[in-house]
Amino acid sequence: MNVSNTILLSPADNVAVANGRIEIGTTLPGGALAAAVIEPGHKVAIKPIAAGEAVVKYAQAIGRATQDIAPGEHVHSHNLVFEAGRLPVVPPSEAEHATEADRARTFMGYRRADGRAGTRNFIGIIASVNCSATVCHSIADTANRTLLPKYPGIDGFVPIVHGQGCGMSATGDGMMVLHRTLAGYARHPNFGGVLMVGLGCEVNQLTLYGQKGAAAGKRHFNIQDAGGSRKSVEKAMGVLAEIAEEVGQLKREPIPVSEIVVGLQCGGSDGMSGITANPALGAAVDILAGVGGIGILSETTEIYGAEHLLAYRAASPEIAKKLDGYVKWWEDHVAKHGASIDNNPSPGNKRGGLTTILEKSLGAVAKGGQTPLNGVFGYAEKVTGNGLVFMDTPGYDPVSATGQVAGGANVIVFTTGRGSCFGCRPTPSIKVATNSTMYNQMEEDMDVNCGVIASGEKTIAGMGREIFELIVETASGRKTKSEDFGYGDNEFVPWHLGATL
Repeated sequence: MNVSNTILLSPADNVAVANGRIEIGTTLPGGALAAAVIEPGHKVAIKPIAAGEAVVKYAQAIGRATQDIAPGEHVHSHNLVFEAGRLPVVPPSEAEHATEADRARTFMGYRRADGRAGTRNFIGIIASVNCSATVCHSIADTANRTLLPKYPGIDGFVPIVHGQGCGMSATGDGMMVLHRTLAGYARHPNFGGVLMVGLGCEVNQLTLYGQKGAAAGKRHFNIQDAGGSRKSVEKAMGVLAEIAEEVGQLKREPIPVSEIVVGLQCGGSDGMSGITANPALGAAVDILAGVGGIGILSETTEIYGAEHLLAYRAASPEIAKKLDGYVKWWEDHVAKHGASIDNNPSPGNKRGGLTTILEKSLGAVAKGGQTPLNGVFGYAEKVTGNGLVFMDTPGYDPVSATGQVAGGANVIVFTTGRGSCFGCRPTPSIKVATNSTMYNQMEEDMDVNCGVIASGEKTIAGMGREIFELIVETASGRKTKSEDFGYGDNEFVPWHLGATL
């Protein structure tokens, strides 16, 4: 409901959200007058809230008032504190569901030898260790300059480099996660072929990846064995020419839309994220789930406080229990480091109107729509099944998206209110703006404007349909704004666990 430049998300709420700058004296829902200037996305009290009373948004307690708050007052970190207690309230769905015509649709993708579906046709140059990162960049640069013009069917040569691979234990969580992540990229369906390059003496040995020989367009070698850096680049050109000869001949073909796997991301969130873009993405996920595709919700620290809503939708008690286990791991993990999960809202989030992790989490969960939760996976694990699933990841966007892509996401959809710029090669990243002001200011980076929901021009369901259609078009080869600019070579950030030795 829109009243006096505000949005009231539920009749149960005692705060409204500013849908534009509210000046002092503006009439608010319920008849109170604004007692302060309220910036877009921020909260304003529409009912008296006593000290210690719950502040309610989305029909959920997002925290407790630290002082008496009168109707018309700004509600933010100066008078609102994190509160862990909440009750499950499932809002009514506004999502548009899949039709029989949707279920019969196809997109134009690449059918790989292992049966999986790719949305891009890149060749990857993957570093096993930070010591080979510069050589991998040089190999990719040389290949894009000399080989790519000869093979128009290839989208590019992508360096996948990182800061790990040595100075770490050969066993334990750190190596397990790094190996799982690199292996996920090496087999990713958006790579038609892969060359892995190591130094030779690192902990993360290439032999761990089982890529001896030329099977399935995957090769590897070590810089020390090749005779040095320049000789490694020369050797790589010969190897990549052989791979490109095969990969460059591949053509797109019709593939059922049920094979689209979408990683769901939000970053640089603001007070409008949980009102416009995230629910609209959730509506698109409901359609995707209805056609048999997969939506991967992640960022465990950012669903904290709203995990009960996902557990309520879990397809089985075992799935709910697994989700709860990851949440408890995070509680213990951050406590060991003297931190609190409520520290998650960044300064940019708070400037955009988000105060506590509960408030942020309720909006973040909206990306998953209303469909049942059909699975829970560890970081970078290969995702299987269909419908909505959850992957345990940190809230830091590059680390989270890296895990999703390693798990098989062949499209990323990333909502943002502050204007996060992001790409994630080899997977295309669709950027969705939560508000029209930011969209108009950064249109060169944004693919979709969900600010039209707040203005009343379009509905959540209508924008969900538009996002779904753009997902299908992107999967079929339409370039995103981040791809046009060249984002994606520097956003590969595997989760770093364990001690640096």
